[in-house]
Amino acid sequence: MLDPLPIIPLFQDLDAAQIALLKPLFEQFSCQAGTLILEQGKPATHLYLLLKGEVAIHYKPYDGPVITLTRLREGDVFGWSAVVGSPCYTSSIISGTEVEAIRVQGNSLLRLLSDAPETGRIIMDRLARVVSSRWENAHAQVQSLLNASQR
Repeated sequence: MLDPLPIIPLFQDLDAAQIALLKPLFEQFSCQAGTLILEQGKPATHLYLLLKGEVAIHYKPYDGPVITLTRLREGDVFGWSAVVGSPCYTSSIISGTEVEAIRVQGNSLLRLLSDAPETGRIIMDRLARVVSSRWENAHAQVQSLLNASQR
């Protein structure tokens, strides 16, 4: 299951040596539909790369109902709180279908920055781009939904 690493957008255009550095860090993950994969507020430990299936990102505001922010599909990344300095996941992830993914412990990926700085920098830069665009979208969605509920 780790062979698809080069086709996942996060790893495209990395050379064989860089892929070889990354592969040992990842493990397989699979679950059935309806599985709570990550829970908002729980310790952020893993970053997931979705190979097959669909998951939903749910956010629970302090004083409101659960909001479905978006759905992710093959090639998407989730659980990035584990590598961006957040001690806890900021949302929950629930599988909508059977899921096949690979995951890495956030600490292992962060260690890559010191062990292989060039490869670590490329991966973290790509993650930052994914995170920033998704955060902007999520923030706008949450704000819109909260505004609508106050009317």
